[in-house]
Amino acid sequence: MVGRVAFAVPGDLATLTGGYAYDRRMIAELEQLGWKIDLVNLGDGFPRPSQEQRDTAQERLTAIPAGRPIVIDGLAFGVLPELASQLCRHHPLVALVHHPLVMETGLTAAQADDMRASECTALKAASRVVVTSATTARLLIADYGVPEDRIVVACPGTDTVAAAHGSNDGIVRLLAVGAIVPRKGFDVLIGALATLTDLPWHLTIAGDRGRDPEAAAQLDADIMRYGLGGRIAVRGSVSHEHLAELYAGADLFTLASRYEGYGMVFSEAIARGLPIIATTAGAIPETVSAGAGILVAPDDAAAFAAALRRAIENPEERRRMAVSARAAALSLPNWKDSAKLFARALEAAI
Repeated sequence: MVGRVAFAVPGDLATLTGGYAYDRRMIAELEQLGWKIDLVNLGDGFPRPSQEQRDTAQERLTAIPAGRPIVIDGLAFGVLPELASQLCRHHPLVALVHHPLVMETGLTAAQADDMRASECTALKAASRVVVTSATTARLLIADYGVPEDRIVVACPGTDTVAAAHGSNDGIVRLLAVGAIVPRKGFDVLIGALATLTDLPWHLTIAGDRGRDPEAAAQLDADIMRYGLGGRIAVRGSVSHEHLAELYAGADLFTLASRYEGYGMVFSEAIARGLPIIATTAGAIPETVSAGAGILVAPDDAAAFAAALRRAIENPEERRRMAVSARAAALSLPNWKDSAKLFARALEAAI
């Protein structure tokens, strides 16, 4: 069964983050399966919209013809509980949850409580909830009361790509990809690298610097404080083509995330055969299989530094992990199969 569906996204769909990349690709794949997609831009400000921004989102969502299914990205869905309760009377609603909003680092206890309650209420209005990992599914069942039979896991797909060729100048090229927000743990990564200045490495960071200006300023300050300006390049958002070049030239992928609902950058690194140094936070262990990398507890800078030292000092260890990564890449889901799972959620909602 195929049909017409509204796909509501907060802000610019072209934004260069994993969540938006998932939305873009899923829309394209659903269209390939025959679905007619009406893209609805809910406006900026989410997940902390002003009243004016809420009003804009409400106006655009309530203008959708009655009966038409609506997919709403979780960045907005979770903070629109009243609107979700209103919309579900006239539309099949599908919530797309990349990860619960409360998992963002930096919230006060009161903000976290309010956001959890808001998202919990909103999810009750959803006919189906699409999540991007089994970890998020378990979290929504245990902490948000979402019935298991309403949840569909549609992990991000991975394209077949060439293996990274890496460097050959004796310097181990490290790559970190992610928006500059506290949840990504760049403070832990920089602190760990500050203890490894005796080793030959260079780090490139690619990620949106506009999401959290305070976090971006802190990253710059940390790099300056440790005197690492000559060894760390912060690129900001980069094009898909430039990012592919960065992956190709890297020897090691690293990110000290405090939580990941999936972490598309990890599967992209694995597809290229890159060894990975990361954390056990959230769904990362689902993607980074044993042998493909070293995972340590989040917020443990000493353990992270030890893992980096082990990988940087031992080229044979990196080669072993690279072989494991390329083997693991064979079992990663592809986008077509993930879109079929997403389509099942739409069909069930309808």
